[in-house]
Amino acid sequence: MGTQESNEETSGTGRRALLGAAVLGAGGAVLGMSGTARADGTRHGGGLRSLPKPTIIGHRGASGYRPEHTFGSYQLALDLGADIVEAGDLVPTKDGHLVCRHEPEIGGTTDVADHPEFAGRKTTKLLDGVSTTGWFTEDFTLAELKTLRAVERIPANRPHNTLYNGRWEIPTFEEVLRWQDEQTRRRGRQVWIYPELKHPTYFRRQGLPLEERVAKLLRKHRKDRRTSPVILQSFEPTSVQRLHTLVDNPLVVLLSSANSRPWDFVETGDPRTVADLVKPAGLREIASYAQGIGPTLDLVVPRDAQGNLTRPTTLVSDAHKVGLILHPYTMRNENPFLPANFRKGADADAYGDVFGAYKAYFATGIDGVFTDQPDTGLLAREDFNG
Repeated sequence: MGTQESNEETSGTGRRALLGAAVLGAGGAVLGMSGTARADGTRHGGGLRSLPKPTIIGHRGASGYRPEHTFGSYQLALDLGADIVEAGDLVPTKDGHLVCRHEPEIGGTTDVADHPEFAGRKTTKLLDGVSTTGWFTEDFTLAELKTLRAVERIPANRPHNTLYNGRWEIPTFEEVLRWQDEQTRRRGRQVWIYPELKHPTYFRRQGLPLEERVAKLLRKHRKDRRTSPVILQSFEPTSVQRLHTLVDNPLVVLLSSANSRPWDFVETGDPRTVADLVKPAGLREIASYAQGIGPTLDLVVPRDAQGNLTRPTTLVSDAHKVGLILHPYTMRNENPFLPANFRKGADADAYGDVFGAYKAYFATGIDGVFTDQPDTGLLAREDFNG
């Protein structure tokens, strides 16, 4: 997911749960379950229909336990039983390769600041209208980026994850595609990935278009089909429309807060907001070129002024009526990221009643959810499905 997440990048501290044998055992048990796959119409293709419901998607891997977008995080997500791994927020390098980073600015997710040879690369850019200072992937060659190592992005919330700072390098998208094949063979089950194209309008203006690069790699690895285990997503509807003309993969439009506008709409003068896109007419339009939407959880169940969950909207039923699946984002165990009525105590570092929150969201009929802690999501699904 991108910077457009609501109620997610808040300040505060958190903690990482210790993965004891009981939790690992439970995760392994869920891994072996076939799930209760529900056919949502032929438009989704055989691949999507094969997934358990609600689908548990490892957000940037198992980012609650390892620095995000590393093979350590991706690998752990599979070990914990995630149905899909969000392997890749895709951004380009100076020499045209696609790498996996949360944002093109890498000051917060790598040790680039500790490399004196790159001190002169620090700069300020206007990223989707926001002045952003740091180091940007498009100013580095792939060889240069490979000298860096990943670090925990939100150490105040996940200090335990800093134990793994410096252990893993930045993966390329092609390395992820090969890893997917290797893990599929090793585990004897199809591994799914869910990459996101980041800031496609921004990069197209720089002569580094993402969609064509993604399509070329998917075709090369024969993963550009409707039944391919690769779901593509973007916050920019026109990017998803472009992908629709290039590949046959399942496609998902990400949706931020109701009053926000996709950046491609800002650039082209389209006055519509996300609130317009989640109306029946907007959903019908999305269904003409995509198979699903990835809304914020707040679009499914809004919060009141105190941060408590209120009544669900009609988004789930409205989307299902036009054949769209819903994979909202993002479930996290830590108190600061949960609805207020599911937090426990006054300690911002503690885990809250995340199982209660899962139950409330699953009850709306969502088809899956992104989560930083896939093992927790799988246990919640087991509880919900009974």
